[in-house]
Amino acid sequence: MRASFVIQPTRGLGWMTLGASLHAVLTRLKSQPQLYPKIDLAYSSSEPVLDPIVLNLPANGLRLRFDGPDHRLRLIEIIDFSKSNFSYKSMDLVRRVGSSSETSPDYVSGPSFKHLYNRLFGPTYAGEYIPPTTTDGDGTYVLSWPGLAARFSLRHRAWSDKADFVTLLSSSAASLTITMAIFAGTSWSEARINLFSERPLLPRSLVLASRTSETVPDEVEEVIVHTGGRLELFRRSLSPFVVNLNETTPQDIVAELGPPDAIFRKSRTGLSIHASAPLKDRRPSMSPGLEPYSRENEQTSSRSYTDESENEVTIDDNVDDRGDSETFYNYFHHGFDLLISTPQQCRNSHASEIGVDTPAMFVVTKVFLHGNIPGSYSFNRHRRSRWRILLDDNGHPLSLTSEMRFSEVSDILKDIYHGSYANGEEERKMQRGMVLNRGWGVADSPESSIELLGGFEEGPTPEGQATSGIGVDASMSSLNNTELFGFPGMLFEVLKNDHISCLTVYKTGS
Repeated sequence: MRASFVIQPTRGLGWMTLGASLHAVLTRLKSQPQLYPKIDLAYSSSEPVLDPIVLNLPANGLRLRFDGPDHRLRLIEIIDFSKSNFSYKSMDLVRRVGSSSETSPDYVSGPSFKHLYNRLFGPTYAGEYIPPTTTDGDGTYVLSWPGLAARFSLRHRAWSDKADFVTLLSSSAASLTITMAIFAGTSWSEARINLFSERPLLPRSLVLASRTSETVPDEVEEVIVHTGGRLELFRRSLSPFVVNLNETTPQDIVAELGPPDAIFRKSRTGLSIHASAPLKDRRPSMSPGLEPYSRENEQTSSRSYTDESENEVTIDDNVDDRGDSETFYNYFHHGFDLLISTPQQCRNSHASEIGVDTPAMFVVTKVFLHGNIPGSYSFNRHRRSRWRILLDDNGHPLSLTSEMRFSEVSDILKDIYHGSYANGEEERKMQRGMVLNRGWGVADSPESSIELLGGFEEGPTPEGQATSGIGVDASMSSLNNTELFGFPGMLFEVLKNDHISCLTVYKTGS
């Protein structure tokens, strides 16, 4: 079965729209294995959030390029016209003859220059000639239209800068089209300069790109983390939405962001033994995110990334109606999770001051911002969430970003919070990493069955990139382990390559 695509210059190829997120594209590809049987991902193992990410579809003759910081589709390349059906304004790019077998080629020479120039895209300005590295090789001529470029092979000895390029490419000296590229811009020579940095015009969401309905919630572009448990969610079109931890209600969240993609009701696990001691006997922590009970919350959030069969609300009839239950709102397409529970002070005073018959208020108590870093255990369960932490260092504003290495972030935070601890011993204890295992899961846990892309254990290719395919078993490597580092109001999950996989934000003193 061949996939069919309609070429849309400056916009995309079929359902693949320029600007779409890596998460959205991969999710769509994996949902149709009969059309996309093989998916290969190439990324830099040392700089996965800075260098471009390349997604190859060898069975479909396509190659997709995403930028590293934002995971957005920037370039679509057709590298083999025989693997899929391509059309433009109801006209096929190649004429197929003979057998339609999947294993035997049945196309005639691919799209010729005459076919592209006369019948499909029309006249355009002269392009760019790239000479071969050796004098006896073939050069490449790149011809571009707005949002579209085609590369042709041209014998170097036939090239002349004084000759008409239409005559040259129409002659026998020109051979098959090598590739065709779809991009956003008026010409390839201009677009390639800022290809991976220019702000895309289309949204990350494939749903938003294909619909004009205003009922679809706007996507979150960036999250700004302020001190005091305040987060600003900057959206693509609407005004920012402010989340105040321990105050913002689930009703506020649904009204602004729409219903969550999944709801996960947290249940007690073996870690609950650490929370069995009375609260009054437990010393308050400067970094409650590193307490075992809080670690259980974080780990449960990572386990709630499930497939479609599990995207349902799970109700436990034994949940205490007095407010002891905790629920995760999973927003995979926004790149974050929200923990809905009762604030700690409400939990403490609930029985003694409020009374057991009075329901406690449910609010957002934690926010989990996911980095979606290739090679990590949690890759592709969420869209990448970009964030900035705004701080004040003795009157000097500071901004920490999701693209920074944790060692940089940690050095700055250590200086800022140096005087926030009771003594040096507490400071060292709270800033010490806690190992979080991502590969050990019980048989019925989503951790043991989730399908992954990537893995640092595979090592770099000769070009310095790690490559991966579908179905990597996370339990095969201990390198899926991460470390947790806590600072007041923040918990960082850090990968082996020093990049931040997840930032948890909570409110101190609650």
